[in-house]
Amino acid sequence: MSGKPFRPPFRAGALQDPRLPEPDFPAQKQQMPGLATRMDPLPDHGEQSYRGSGRMAGKRCLVTGGDSGIGAAAAIAFAREGADVAINYLPEEQEDADAIIAVIEAEGRKAVAIPGDIRSEDFCKTLVSRAVEELGGLDVLVNNAGRQQYCETLEELTTEDFDATMKTNIYAPFWITRAAVPHMGEGGSIIITSSTQAFSPAAHLFDYAQSKAANVAFAQSLAKQLAPRGIRVNAVCPGPYWTALQISGGQPTDKAAQHGANQPLGRPGQPVEIAPIYVLLASDEASYITGEYFGSVGGGGL
Repeated sequence: MSGKPFRPPFRAGALQDPRLPEPDFPAQKQQMPGLATRMDPLPDHGEQSYRGSGRMAGKRCLVTGGDSGIGAAAAIAFAREGADVAINYLPEEQEDADAIIAVIEAEGRKAVAIPGDIRSEDFCKTLVSRAVEELGGLDVLVNNAGRQQYCETLEELTTEDFDATMKTNIYAPFWITRAAVPHMGEGGSIIITSSTQAFSPAAHLFDYAQSKAANVAFAQSLAKQLAPRGIRVNAVCPGPYWTALQISGGQPTDKAAQHGANQPLGRPGQPVEIAPIYVLLASDEASYITGEYFGSVGGGGL
């Protein structure tokens, strides 16, 4: 399944009503992990809409989950700001990854594709070493890849599923960051994608919400540890965003169709709309920002 873009590109100098366009999503469901290129409407990762201004010139970045959704939007924005970018994703997501790699390369930046499952500690080590080797170093790490599968009751949540969520959302950022820090110098930036679920957990996202709360603590604790080394650490906490995560088991099908409708702005965010937060935190402009978390939830607050 594929659809038209959710909205037209931003027009320079034109005011835009943040409530528009109102969501009108057909019912749809994909097998996990899902593909953005087959969603209807297509998510806006910034392919046409993000405009850069050189704020990250020369930086070398690794983004997990960079094939679609928020990770893809961050990767595109980084490239438009002058950075070289390596993205990690599952092999099943190659179709999405190819599209993002093409956008990065079209900006004249180096793009590195590193497929693999971050639930493996050995792969996490390989991921970092390959990114460092092919980029020539590492300045920015974005721990973005996440697993979200809804489950209505505790009794139905299997140990295998609980373990998969924790391995993806908690263990993997630990493994990847531990491998990356020795390669990062003064001015380095580490960003982890948490969620509004860390502060207002939904009943059907029991394991996911716990892992996202841990991500906030990850940023706040590690920021204190790495501050003497000149490396900043922050968390970003999205609310409802239109990504493949939502239509591949992240939400029940009926809730996915109305995703974000109950927010004050009345719609879900598009990935490109959160990309500027990642750019700020990765750039030298945020030199006094560390140990913080930043929300983007359409008016609902954290």
